[in-house]
Amino acid sequence: MSTPPSGTPGPQVPAATSHTGAAGESVIKSTYDDRLTNTDLAPLKEQKWTWYNIFAFWMSDVHSVGGYVFAGSLFALGIAAWQVLVALVVGIVAVNILCNLVAKPSQMAGVPYPVTTRVSFGVKGANIPAIIRGVIAVVWYGIQTYLASVAFGLLALKFWPGLEPWGDVEQHGFLGLSALGWAGFILMWILQAFVFWNGMETIRKFIDFCGPAVYVVMIALAAYLVVEAGWDNVSLDLSVGDGLSGWSSFTMMISAIALVISYFSGPMLNFGDFSRYGRTFGEVKKGNFWGLPVNFLFFSLLVVCTVSAAVTVIGTDEDGNIITDPVHIVDRIDNTTAAVLGVLTFAIATIGINIVANFVSPAFDFSNVAPTKISWRTGGMIAAVGSVLITPWNLFNNPTAIHYTMDTLGAVIGPLFGILIADFYLVKKQKIEVDELFTMRPEGAYWYRNGWNPVAVGATAIASILPIGVVIFGTVYQASFTWFIGAGMGMLLYWLGMKFVPTRLIYGPAALARMTADIEVMSAEPVTAGTPTTEAASTVPWGSTRN
Repeated sequence: MSTPPSGTPGPQVPAATSHTGAAGESVIKSTYDDRLTNTDLAPLKEQKWTWYNIFAFWMSDVHSVGGYVFAGSLFALGIAAWQVLVALVVGIVAVNILCNLVAKPSQMAGVPYPVTTRVSFGVKGANIPAIIRGVIAVVWYGIQTYLASVAFGLLALKFWPGLEPWGDVEQHGFLGLSALGWAGFILMWILQAFVFWNGMETIRKFIDFCGPAVYVVMIALAAYLVVEAGWDNVSLDLSVGDGLSGWSSFTMMISAIALVISYFSGPMLNFGDFSRYGRTFGEVKKGNFWGLPVNFLFFSLLVVCTVSAAVTVIGTDEDGNIITDPVHIVDRIDNTTAAVLGVLTFAIATIGINIVANFVSPAFDFSNVAPTKISWRTGGMIAAVGSVLITPWNLFNNPTAIHYTMDTLGAVIGPLFGILIADFYLVKKQKIEVDELFTMRPEGAYWYRNGWNPVAVGATAIASILPIGVVIFGTVYQASFTWFIGAGMGMLLYWLGMKFVPTRLIYGPAALARMTADIEVMSAEPVTAGTPTTEAASTVPWGSTRN
C-alpha cells in the first residue's frame, strides 16, 4: 500500500457522534446504516464495569429460587456427596471457560450479543440467533416473575390469613391464576419494569446490591436451621435410599456435569450483553472466576446445608419429599420475622436474575430486529408483555408442556454457541471489523450473500435436528446432553462449511470482488515499515481506536 505524498490528504475518517441511551453512551459514525444501528446497539464510548460488577451479575444469576432448587436437586441425584462436589467443580469450571470464550468478542467491540452474531450469521442473518434467544428469555421471564409472585402471595397470607379465599383459583381465578396470584404477578411485573426502564446503570446498581444481600440472608437462614437441627443432623447427601454405585454412579456424575453446564447455557450464550461493559477483558475473566467457580460452589454447599437441616426442623412436604424451594422453607419456619425477611429477600433475588437473564437479553435481541423502530427499552417491554400473554403459570404447572417448549428451544442454544465460537476463534482468528457490523453495503465484510451467511444458517438447522430429536424421543438422561451435542455439531459443521464450501456460494459478487481486490493489492505492493496493512487497520478492536 503506497503512502500518500506529503501534503496530500489521506483517507477521510468518518465523523462520529456520541449518543446517550438507556443501555449506555455509544458512538455512532456517519457511515453506520440506520437499519442496523441505534444508540443501544452501537459500540460503547466507554466501558466502565469492574470485576466486581461481573461478579455481582453472576451472584444475581445464581442466587435465585431456581438456582436454589437446582443446587439442592444435584445432591439428591443418588450419588455420594463427594461425587456431586466433583461434578459441580468440573461443570462450573467448564462454564467459566466457556463464558470467557463468548465474552471476548463483545468486550473487544463494545457491542451486545446480537450485534456480534452479525460476524458469523451476516448483518441480516443475525436476527435468527437474536430471535431464538429472545423467545427463550420471554418464556423464562414469565416463569421467574410467577415464581417471585408466589413468594409475595405466601407473605400476604402470613399477615392476612383472611385473603386465603382470594388465593383459591377455583373461587376467584382468571386464566388459571387466582386473584391473589394476579396481584402478586402484576406487582412483580411493575417492580421489574421500573428497574429496567431506568436503564443499565440502575440495573448495575441493583445487581450490585442483590447478590450480596441474598448471601447475608442465606447465611443467616442456614445458621438458624443448623443451630435448630444440630450439626449432627446436617448431611451433604440428600439422596433417598441406598443410592447408586459403580458404573451407575459414574454416569450420573457425568449427567450432573452436563446439567450444570446446561443450566447456565442461556446466560452463557448472551453473556456478551454484559461483557461489553467490562473495562478490560482481564476484569471480565476475574469477575467470571469469582462469580462462577468460587461463588457457585460456596452457594451450593450453603444450599445443601440449609435443605438438610430443614428436614429436621420443618420436616418434608405432603408427599414425603425433601423441600428444596427456599420460599417454602422460610414460609414453614415458626418465626414471623425470619419468614418475612427470607421471603422478601428471595423475591428480590428472583427479580435480580430475571432482569439480568431474561430482561436485558430480549431487549437487545428484539432491538436488533428493527433498530429504527425498537429501542432497548421497547424491546424489553415487548418481552415483558409477551411474558403475560403466554400465561407462564399454566406452562410451569404443566411439566409436559414446559419440557417440550423449553427443552426444544434450549436444544438450539448449543448450535448457536458452537457456531459463534468456531467463527471467532477458528475462522476469523479473533478479529472483528467493528465498522463493518453496521453497514449494509454489498461489499461489506459481513454481508455474505444478501446479508445472510448460508453456512451459519445451514449449520444451525442441521445441528439442531439431533438435539431436538433427543428431547422429543429420548430419555431424560439423554436430554441432559443436548447442549453438548448441538454445540459440538454446530462448531464442526460451521468450521467445515467455511473451509470447504465454495466461496462463491458463501459471498455475493460484490464481496468477492472486494476480497479479490484486497488479495491483489496485498500481493502486489510491499508494506512499508510503520504503515499498517489493510487487514490490520480494519480489524483493530473498537476499544483500541477509542479516544
